[in-house]
Amino acid sequence: MEQTREKLARIITQICTHDGFHVTAIPSLRLIRRSQVTEPIYTLHEPALCIVVQGKKVSMLADESYLYGPSDYLVVSVDLPISGEVIEASPEMPYLYIRMEIDPHQVLDVMKESNLTPRKTENTRRGLYVSQASHSLLDAAMRLVNLLDTPGDIPVLAPLITREILYRILNSDQGESLKQIAMTGSHSYRIAQVIHKIKQDYAQPLRVEELATLAHMSPSSLHRYFKDVTAMSPLQYQKQVRLQEARRILLTEATDAAEVAFRVGYDSPSQFSREYARMFGLPPISDIKRLRKSLLASGS
Repeated sequence: MEQTREKLARIITQICTHDGFHVTAIPSLRLIRRSQVTEPIYTLHEPALCIVVQGKKVSMLADESYLYGPSDYLVVSVDLPISGEVIEASPEMPYLYIRMEIDPHQVLDVMKESNLTPRKTENTRRGLYVSQASHSLLDAAMRLVNLLDTPGDIPVLAPLITREILYRILNSDQGESLKQIAMTGSHSYRIAQVIHKIKQDYAQPLRVEELATLAHMSPSSLHRYFKDVTAMSPLQYQKQVRLQEARRILLTEATDAAEVAFRVGYDSPSQFSREYARMFGLPPISDIKRLRKSLLASGS
């Protein structure tokens, strides 16, 4: 298993000759390389499998911390606002990371084909977990990455290997989380629908009764199951989405904090600034100056 990981690290290093987020010829596959530790990077993480091949990273979901290193993998089964920080990396031993997007419809197809069904339980699982990769999972990941050397094989073989990888995850000790998200009618599936609605209408006032109706739950049940999946309440989720979008706008557009506050749904610019500073450590303008300086220094 260690030999497979080391070989995979060499392959990724040859493909990713510089730091950054590398798009590949396989639509669902991304490769990441970092040669130094990073500050927390905030993102609305879409469903994905992320395998650490080299280095270490810590991710935060609300108040929960998830540490993962070589041969560990992270599964995100619903859209979640998280922050990630590379804590072990160097030019000689860069942080290397495989990210494969997860399509819930494909997960359901694999489940049907292999007769995998969720356990009959009312326990709703967290939409994020960390586990140790098996040798078979690492081997499948290496075969998927190796296809980048033979682009003509990708249309036929990439979907097959992707399905194998999903099968390996679903059969793992913590595969239940992914199964529940894919099953229409499960609590996790209904919470995923609510998450999509909040994400789509993040700038609009949050109406819990409407969300509860969408999920076919009472408001109290919605709150409980939503927190089971996301580690936060619907209102906290909306706030994190709003603040992350505000930060993106401030970084990429010529505008001021007050205008952005209204665009993302805040009625009060002062409340926006307070909550922004609580999440990112500095008020909007100071934070963006720091972020731009950091990006310039790293060459991003």
